[in-house]
Amino acid sequence: MLKYIGKRTLQNVLVFFVFLTATFFLLQAQPGDISDQFLSNPKIPPEARQQYAERLGLTGSAWDQYVRYMQNFVTGNLGVSFSEYPREVSDILKERIPRTVALFVFATLLSFWMGFKSGKILAWRRGKRGENLITVTGVFFQTVFYPWFALLMIRTFSFDFKLFPGGKFLTVEKWLDKPDTFNANYVFNRMLLTVALLGTALVITEMIGRRRHNRIVGRRVIWAGRIVFIGATVIWWMTVWSVLLPYALDIGDHLILPTITLSLIGFGGTMLLTRASMLETLREDYILTARAKGLSTKVIRDKHAARNALLPVTTSLVIGLAFLIGGGVITEEVFSWPGMGRTLLTAALAEDIPLVIGAFTFIAILALLAHMVVDILYMFLDPRIRVGG
Repeated sequence: MLKYIGKRTLQNVLVFFVFLTATFFLLQAQPGDISDQFLSNPKIPPEARQQYAERLGLTGSAWDQYVRYMQNFVTGNLGVSFSEYPREVSDILKERIPRTVALFVFATLLSFWMGFKSGKILAWRRGKRGENLITVTGVFFQTVFYPWFALLMIRTFSFDFKLFPGGKFLTVEKWLDKPDTFNANYVFNRMLLTVALLGTALVITEMIGRRRHNRIVGRRVIWAGRIVFIGATVIWWMTVWSVLLPYALDIGDHLILPTITLSLIGFGGTMLLTRASMLETLREDYILTARAKGLSTKVIRDKHAARNALLPVTTSLVIGLAFLIGGGVITEEVFSWPGMGRTLLTAALAEDIPLVIGAFTFIAILALLAHMVVDILYMFLDPRIRVGG
């Protein structure tokens, strides 16, 4: 396994540098760049223009710029953003990536959970009442024109019912009197840290509970873990981080509506894919054998059929995570969410090459990691799959 992971990691590094090289020269090939706005300004003397060009790394041929960019890249220097000068690209990515990752990971996990559960039950209860209604609902969410649906959600839940904010990352009026000791990124990063630690603890508790031979004891372990860890999290935020709590709730309030909208869109595809995969699995001989052995309905459905039906759904889930920025452009524009998708669109329109390359670098790393994670997950989900170093 380690040999396989090492080999795939080396392949991914080579593919990444090929991708980076192709991206750099493709962006260089487009006519004009943001430097024209600096270099053609008559109010800037020639000496200052030359300093601007050198500072932005725009002197020399495309090959010279590529060599200079790669030398800086391997040392962790992604350059300076032209459109947000003089901010470093790495600082902008550090600020925007957590916002995009949080929004899309929450939405993807929620849509996966709803879609897989409903698709599994729908296939198992094929022909029963309600199947057509749920299937048509899934087709609607999968085929609906997303910008129209997102605007409809904002109109309904933000303006008509006034349940959630209509967009943006926070409510400016609530942050005017905040202490100077922290900012929005400080609060948001602690929210993500809390979710990551709590999620890890709950998953470990779930795994421990499910491995218990006595199902009643296992359920007690799971529920005890949920109560302890969730309770400890609430107490921690109400005591140690109490000053951050109102601002964290404000950010969380802005996160709900885009998360629900994205989840509903993803729910349809996951539900239909799970249903189709599950129906195909239910025709296999080992399902008939399991029925003949007298296994319970729950065991046949969840441990025999659903596990194999999970393979294509897992592939769709993980690969979809890798390309979240592409779908994030529309979502972040509609909801005014200041993440990577909106940053990429703004940088591309402004011909901010360093920032565009930085955003594409993030996409490439996610895509390569996702493919490797899928390969590793397949080995655990399907014992028939083996890999060689």
